[in-house]
Amino acid sequence: MNKEEFANKVFTVLVACGTAIATSTHVAIKVKEMLEERGFKIHIIQCRVPEVPSFALNADVVVATAQVPYELDIPVVDGIPFLTGIGYKEVIDKIEQYLRSK
Repeated sequence: MNKEEFANKVFTVLVACGTAIATSTHVAIKVKEMLEERGFKIHIIQCRVPEVPSFALNADVVVATAQVPYELDIPVVDGIPFLTGIGYKEVIDKIEQYLRSK
């Protein structure tokens, strides 16, 4: 992806948790803020884990605070570090690296 394509691309991040209410909202806000600070345009979709397969069809990456027991064509990353504050930089670096490689 060249600079112009990157500048115009809106990436979709699927944030999944058990109920798609509190936990996913916190993680969604953090992920969106951090990726936008790095120059990404981000669209967030929040859902419950059982809904992941249907929403993943239109997403670039999944960030989950619970186990995602499905085989997907996109990466699934652990969202717990965004809740604990431990290791979130490494996770956001991994997400950035993946999105930039698309």
